[in-house]
Amino acid sequence: MSVGFIGAGQLAHALVKGFTAAGVIAAHRITASSPDTDLPTVTGLRKMGVNLTTSNKETVNRSDVLFLAVKPHIIPFVLDEIGPDIEDRHLIVSCAAGVTISSIEKKLLQHRSAPRVMRCMTNTPVVVREGATVYATGTHAEVEDGKLLEQLMASVGFCTEVEEDLIDAVTGLSGSGPAYAFTALDALADGGVKMGLPRRLAVRLGAQALLGAAKMLLDSEQHPGQLKDNVCSPGGATIHALHFLESGGFRSLLINAVEASCIRTRELQFLADQERISPAAIKKTTLDKVLQQPGVTVSGDASGNGRSGLNLFNNRTSGIKKN
Repeated sequence: MSVGFIGAGQLAHALVKGFTAAGVIAAHRITASSPDTDLPTVTGLRKMGVNLTTSNKETVNRSDVLFLAVKPHIIPFVLDEIGPDIEDRHLIVSCAAGVTISSIEKKLLQHRSAPRVMRCMTNTPVVVREGATVYATGTHAEVEDGKLLEQLMASVGFCTEVEEDLIDAVTGLSGSGPAYAFTALDALADGGVKMGLPRRLAVRLGAQALLGAAKMLLDSEQHPGQLKDNVCSPGGATIHALHFLESGGFRSLLINAVEASCIRTRELQFLADQERISPAAIKKTTLDKVLQQPGVTVSGDASGNGRSGLNLFNNRTSGIKKN
């Protein structure tokens, strides 16, 4: 089996590092494509022994399992490019937030009668084999495809199958969750520093507290509220601290954060359906390099004024075209 990644950013880097550390696939059997060869993640993949290319088609041709690890609004353009190269042996796994299986199948059905498509949502802790992944199977995906994907993703953390209509909510919870945890940890460490602790010790103690709390919950059958109560002595320091958290709307903020991420995920699907992207939405350094690649077209004003769009890696046309 060989694995390919369209996109060589943080997610691809994390998954490759997790897969190779788990021993489920060797680095030399992994290929990743990116238009920007100077990205730190590309450098990291190269050091791990991954095959790097600027050609998405090359990645497809060298892969059996193909992960789509690009931004949601890029997916339609990638599918237009690689669609003719997809074969019966390919299992397509989308990691793009909000992009539905049906939208991918619709593109690929122009080239294949039964494209095998799956959708997954994971998170960056896969890099330390503590990820949280869910997946849904497409119309033409087989039972063995689900088993293969679960074998890969279970090697880097927790993995389970869900109905596709739950994946947006998963994105808001565990997909974005590590960012919530890092923000909380940063604030906890600031609190420790304010009270006199050295920064490094404060960060380590905060991280260990979160790690230990998570492990206690996963290893027990108790509700998190009960475990919280177990820490709170009557009239003690912890219950006073929790009062401050409640006064600040701590729970509501977290609930709202999950909801906001979920809503934005659905908006990203809408953007992907439009098949348009403003050049202003892409980092200038990356955009310049993308525009130098063969087959890239930009519609509208390349400066970002007015309605404009970028077509990535569409080899049917080339150069810059104005509407």
